[in-house]
Amino acid sequence: MKFYYAPHSCALASHIVLEEAGAAYQAVRVNFGANEQRGSAYLAVNPKGRVPSLVTDRGVLSETPAMLVYIAQIHPQSRLAPFDDPWALAQVQAFNAYLCSTVHVAHAHRMRGYRWADDPAAIEAMKKKVPQSVGECFDLIEREMFKGPFVFGDTYTISDPYLFTIAQWWELDGLDPARFPKLAEHRERMRERPAVKRAIAMELG
Repeated sequence: MKFYYAPHSCALASHIVLEEAGAAYQAVRVNFGANEQRGSAYLAVNPKGRVPSLVTDRGVLSETPAMLVYIAQIHPQSRLAPFDDPWALAQVQAFNAYLCSTVHVAHAHRMRGYRWADDPAAIEAMKKKVPQSVGECFDLIEREMFKGPFVFGDTYTISDPYLFTIAQWWELDGLDPARFPKLAEHRERMRERPAVKRAIAMELG
């Protein structure tokens, strides 16, 4: 497999899971500073012009929730998702969908408001609201969704790298980690996992 990523992006979640699963893959950095995601070479891989992308023997996958499940499913020995329990798997999917469709979108309003508005005042208003909108999302996760010590209790799943990846952006979004004590502890614990260290080292190296 070939995995396309950019540092400091949501691609880190899939990168960690590839490492956790012991997958055989080639990592390819997409240089956002040089606008490579909009170049013809990368658009031929992923017409959305975004990362991550995973090239498989059956085609190209994009969208983090789909990639996380796929990596876990083709590496069943990793036990990164509860494929033997439909309800538990649905819970994993629901949590990851919330991160993708709500939390990440709220975060993106800070620097990518142009996706939703052309009016500079509207873009600035979206940016100013990020600490509130993202903070409310994490308040909900801390209070209602997170079981501890991992997202779904004692079992580590594909939801943990995804939560960790987005929680990495708290400070940039104007949030104090002390506001989310359980999630902050999870973030620190995740940083110590060998697979997380390897993925981050590759992305920043």
